[in-house]
Amino acid sequence: MAFVDYLIIIAYFIFSFTIAIIYSKRAGKNTNEFFLSGRNLPWYLAGLSMVATTFAADTPLAVTELVARNGISGNWIWWNFVFGGLLTVFFFARLWRRAGIMTEVEFAEIRYSGKPARFLRGFRAIYLGLFMNVIIMGWVNKAMISILNGMFDVPEESVIIYVFSAMLIVAIYSALSGLWGVVVTDAVQFVIAMTGSIILAVYVIESPQVGGILGLKSQLPGFVFDFFPKISTESAELGKVLALTPTMFIAYIGIQWWASWYPGAEPGGGGYVAQRMMSAKNEKHSLLATLFFQIAHYALRPWPWILVGLAALVIYPEISQENARMGYIFAMRDFLPIGIKGLLVAAFFAAYMSTIATQLNWGTSYVVNDFYRRFVNKNKNEKHYVKIARLTTLILMIVSILVTFLINRISGAWEFILECGAGLGLVLILRWYWWRINAWSEISAMITPFVLLPIVKYFGVEFPNSLFYLVIGTTIIWLVVTFITKPTDENVLVEFYRRVYPGGKLWKKISDKVPELKVNQIGFGKMFLNWFMGVVLVYSSLFGIGSLILGDYSKSLLYIFLTLVSLMVILINLKADFKLLE
Repeated sequence: MAFVDYLIIIAYFIFSFTIAIIYSKRAGKNTNEFFLSGRNLPWYLAGLSMVATTFAADTPLAVTELVARNGISGNWIWWNFVFGGLLTVFFFARLWRRAGIMTEVEFAEIRYSGKPARFLRGFRAIYLGLFMNVIIMGWVNKAMISILNGMFDVPEESVIIYVFSAMLIVAIYSALSGLWGVVVTDAVQFVIAMTGSIILAVYVIESPQVGGILGLKSQLPGFVFDFFPKISTESAELGKVLALTPTMFIAYIGIQWWASWYPGAEPGGGGYVAQRMMSAKNEKHSLLATLFFQIAHYALRPWPWILVGLAALVIYPEISQENARMGYIFAMRDFLPIGIKGLLVAAFFAAYMSTIATQLNWGTSYVVNDFYRRFVNKNKNEKHYVKIARLTTLILMIVSILVTFLINRISGAWEFILECGAGLGLVLILRWYWWRINAWSEISAMITPFVLLPIVKYFGVEFPNSLFYLVIGTTIIWLVVTFITKPTDENVLVEFYRRVYPGGKLWKKISDKVPELKVNQIGFGKMFLNWFMGVVLVYSSLFGIGSLILGDYSKSLLYIFLTLVSLMVILINLKADFKLLE
């Protein structure tokens, strides 16, 4: 890189620190400001922060790998989460905001009762906030190391110093500024990251080796450009095109999105997505933030990455499928001019830092609010807990660095996490809408997949077919456990219903005990209609943009028409809903 490239990167880091300093005083007031921005985030900031967080340094690389293996349709491994994401928008965003809690795991003690509820809260705080969190940050660190290593062709030992220095900067500004600083930097980081990704796609597609979209289409087989997977019983075709057997298709489209827990796509919402919903100004902003997130996450972001992934197949045919993700890095290295190269490196640092910043703040909220404050030191003032939060942020950073050295490869991580959370999703959904779900339901649903997974693997069942056995087995176990254990204490259920009033016939036993609670309820029929139209909106936007880019204008017009119709229906319904809630 040239001197101007380094100036761009340095300017970016200075900007990040400036925001941290600006918001440090506000974040230091109390934990509500530090972890939830005082519950005053506008929808656009909350939504942009969600999108920026899911744009990790390894995301473009992962998409490049999927495209190299199975063409555009290979992305259905994560596109299928649209169904669950829109369920969160219309069924759960309002409920999370009404709950009035600080973290997702605090939910355990407002919904369940007794020692099981306390155990579940403490266990999930450490399991998610520490264990899973540092593993995720370790993967992100590993991806950033791979990017810089491939970009500059320098020893990994030297690159590690750069990455960990960046992480230290993130930890410091996260510790100083809390969630306000995180979401404001997220918004700018997302703009930088997307601008860089688009510029790279233009340079690579218009290169002499590719020759524009027409040149790209002339040099690759037609099936690579298919948006939809092929349904086939000929499994030998796998690896050439995303040919799903009927059972695999059902696993992806019919099971995975609602049955498996996955960070950022939890059924019913959860993790940092729930944190942003709970940070929103009100229920309206919570819903709009989540809707914006789903549209931007699935429809707007992927195409620059997909185009570079397709172009890499033409430019770097010698790269093996196992190492296909390096095509994106090599494209950055080989095609960007001075100045733009610095912008792209800054963009990847932005993607990396937005993810790490959120993981640090979110993980710290669990450790401090749901473990330290709940079980270790209950009666300190807010200043004390803010100090502990800042210290915990730095500790999580150090632990994640140590974990990074233990991770040898990133591939297969998606499948492993989905299998470990298979069957938990239905509990996470029903706990809002069925009074009989108790703490033991959730505990058993968390543990069972870990018991069943080695057995399933022993018999040679691979992902995604493994989901059938894991989901069915886990569901049977948690249902049995639910009915052989005591229900949640009735007083707790009544108080929960008063606070959240989710509605529905599965709460009738409890709602009958509070006849004085008269609230305007949005009908489930309308929520299902909004969910269906939301799914149409996201997919039609995704495929409409793709068709336009690839020059298929007739299909693009059809998809855009569906986008406009679905958006109009949703906005009309939401206008009536928001008026009802006023």
